[in-house]
Amino acid sequence: MDLLLLLMLLMSQPVSGKLRMKCPLNLAHQDGEKPWSYYKQGDLLISIVISSSAIAPATLPFNMAPSSQIRFLPFGKQRILRMIFNIEVFNKNHQHLHNLTLGYNIYDNYVNTLGTSDALLDMLSTGEANVPNYSCGRKDNLLALVDGADSDISIQMSTLAGTYKVPQISERVASGILSDKSKFPFVYPMLPKEGFQIPAIVQLLLHFGWALIGLFAPDTEEGEHFMRTLTPILVKNRICVVISQQFSRTGHTAPLRDALSQWKQVNVFVHFIEFASHFTRILPFHSALEGLPGPIEGKVWIMTMVGVYFIGKDRLLKYVHSIWSFPLQWKKSWQKDDAYKTPFFVKHEFQAEYFHCSVSKHIFSVKGRRRCTQKAPVETQEKRNRMQIPNASVPYSVIKILAHALNVASKSQRRRKKGEERLGAPPLHPWKWHPFLKKKEMCNLSLMNVYVDQNGDIAADLRIFSRVVLPEEDPINQHLGDFERQRLTINQDALSQLKLLNKSLPQSKCVEKCHPGFVKKVREGEPVCCYDCVPCPEGTISTQEDTDKCTKCPDNQYPSKNRVQCIPKRITFLSYDEHVSIILISFALFLFLTTGFVLIIFLKYLETPIVKANNRDLSYIILLSLLLCFLSSFLFIGRPRKATCLLRQTVFSIVFSVAVSSVLAKTITVVLAFLASKPGNKVRRWLGKSLANSIILSCSGVQVLICAMWLGVFPSFPDSDLHSQPGEIVLQCNEGSVTMFYVVLGYMGFLAAICFTVAFLARNLPGSFNEAKLITFSMLVFCSVWISFLPTYLSTKGKYVVAVQVFAILASSAGLLGCIFFPKCYIIILRPDLNTKEHLMTKAGE
Repeated sequence: MDLLLLLMLLMSQPVSGKLRMKCPLNLAHQDGEKPWSYYKQGDLLISIVISSSAIAPATLPFNMAPSSQIRFLPFGKQRILRMIFNIEVFNKNHQHLHNLTLGYNIYDNYVNTLGTSDALLDMLSTGEANVPNYSCGRKDNLLALVDGADSDISIQMSTLAGTYKVPQISERVASGILSDKSKFPFVYPMLPKEGFQIPAIVQLLLHFGWALIGLFAPDTEEGEHFMRTLTPILVKNRICVVISQQFSRTGHTAPLRDALSQWKQVNVFVHFIEFASHFTRILPFHSALEGLPGPIEGKVWIMTMVGVYFIGKDRLLKYVHSIWSFPLQWKKSWQKDDAYKTPFFVKHEFQAEYFHCSVSKHIFSVKGRRRCTQKAPVETQEKRNRMQIPNASVPYSVIKILAHALNVASKSQRRRKKGEERLGAPPLHPWKWHPFLKKKEMCNLSLMNVYVDQNGDIAADLRIFSRVVLPEEDPINQHLGDFERQRLTINQDALSQLKLLNKSLPQSKCVEKCHPGFVKKVREGEPVCCYDCVPCPEGTISTQEDTDKCTKCPDNQYPSKNRVQCIPKRITFLSYDEHVSIILISFALFLFLTTGFVLIIFLKYLETPIVKANNRDLSYIILLSLLLCFLSSFLFIGRPRKATCLLRQTVFSIVFSVAVSSVLAKTITVVLAFLASKPGNKVRRWLGKSLANSIILSCSGVQVLICAMWLGVFPSFPDSDLHSQPGEIVLQCNEGSVTMFYVVLGYMGFLAAICFTVAFLARNLPGSFNEAKLITFSMLVFCSVWISFLPTYLSTKGKYVVAVQVFAILASSAGLLGCIFFPKCYIIILRPDLNTKEHLMTKAGE
């Protein structure tokens, strides 16, 4: 009923005058040399839209078909022939379609939307007129549409063909927009979508260290999408896009000149190309570089082309080092396919021999159509213009996939019709065989190394080819590497050949590489790719070039001098065989023997007045304490162990406290002895051993309690100092609590300060053998040593911290020994005349 109404409407057009408003077609300018479409009947019909020719930029009248303004694009006729030949191959091989034949309708859209619309209307109209859904005359039923056009035209085709659920097989790199199944559910790409070369481009830039690049694309939706996708990835990988621009098809150089003059270091340009020759892309840059001063290094042009384009000598290649592209890899088994077992030769001019062309004009059509029907197989034995195998592989894969899907769909249709009488082939509609066009199956049937990645998208293995420009010679083609399963491999032989040709790859960066041992420091106000190289901080290394961050060495290792590797640290401690230790040990032994000698003298002359003066028992205690002090210094030397760590500070502090307490008791005894000599003074009863013993026990007892608390709560233990000395692990005793250590020293200082004060006040008291002056000097030496010890101890690092403390122990003990006992030994040995009772009486009488 709807068709009847449409028919009546169309038939009424001459009456209504609407038809007279349309301009009649003038066939006088029809170009008979270049037919509009190629046609052949078959059981199953597919339509193919390709861009094999283009119309020169000019105003195209609506009442005229494309005429002599048409020019064939490179390999335009060959694309048509490849399609026809591959269909012939499958029609001859009965295993593919089981006695069914493929018919075709190949349209040339002239790379414009007008030609595309006309082609789509024709293929969707089964009658002679361009009226979709109206069947009259031609009985062919369109089952599939093969798309070989540009992305914007492909979108136009899918919008109309998708209405009829016609599968659209794209033999070109898929548009990112067409890959959206929610918007275009009936588009089936044979190749990955636009931008699938991005991972290969990024890895190439990283591999060759190209940090400064220029990024260009046409001012189309696809070009904008490419730049919007690639730029963040480059920024993430620390690659700076310092020149970024979209071009119209005509190109312009004004914005380029300033950018290229500012960034002369940029020698690598990445171009997104949809449909253009090399020269239309290089021309703007050639013009911009022409006026720049100084020598200009050859530029590397990385173009997103799927294929290898051959170029010859040209003046536009003056500033070109090489042009890179990304052809697809073929499967190793492609030579075994049936399509390549038959020789294929075609003539350059094929229309008159293989096609019969006629002009048809229907009553309902407002313009005529020139259709060329195939009348003979496209095959001959004339050996000229031989078709290259790789060029035919993509169309062959398309036809192979279509034939396979149609075959499976036909079998399924026949199974459902089994038992029913049928005439001819069963009817097959386009929407019935969408389930048979699966990505995985398409990848398996393809001759190219395409696969379905983890995201469910079609991906492909690539080869990396470079067309290297040589002076005064034709450019040479080089296979630089491969990109397989998202991994880049470089052909080192090709790089070596470039060096032999004096065409090594140029650098494209702000600065030279930072060598190992250095780190990058970004210059303020400049891109992150422009930086200075500074040495790694202390304790860190860098083993790679252009590192962003230095690596810290483990605690048990330290950086080498050039900071390129970590070296194991040397374990060290104050051992007995070191020079400092030998000196300290010798000094300690000498003082120990000296103290023993003094003790022997005092024991031998114990009944002499000078020994009896000021309590000789206290002198013995002091001498014994000094002996132990000198011996305690050995606990600090040698490899730290648990026992020595627990004992050395406590033994030293307790023994030293006993010695200082005894000196304090001696000092108090001197003061009390003077007071007791006065008539009527009751201090005499305090004199004796009990007072001295009480002072020693009470003062040293406090130190014992402090040490006991220290050992009970914060015991010392062997430890390793990994950081104080570069290149060394210092074995030492961890004091457990630094606070307790200073409390112990503070208490000894407190006792010494009291002793010094009392002795200083009593230094001028009368009496024979008054030790107050000697004690004052000894405490002055003691306090001076330990006061100077603190800053020295805090500023010293490593094993020499122990040496400082041992020296303080020996020096302060030697001060006590020398100031208190040496004068007495001098009198006992050298001046015995002063060590008599008569001398004491004489002194008292005076």
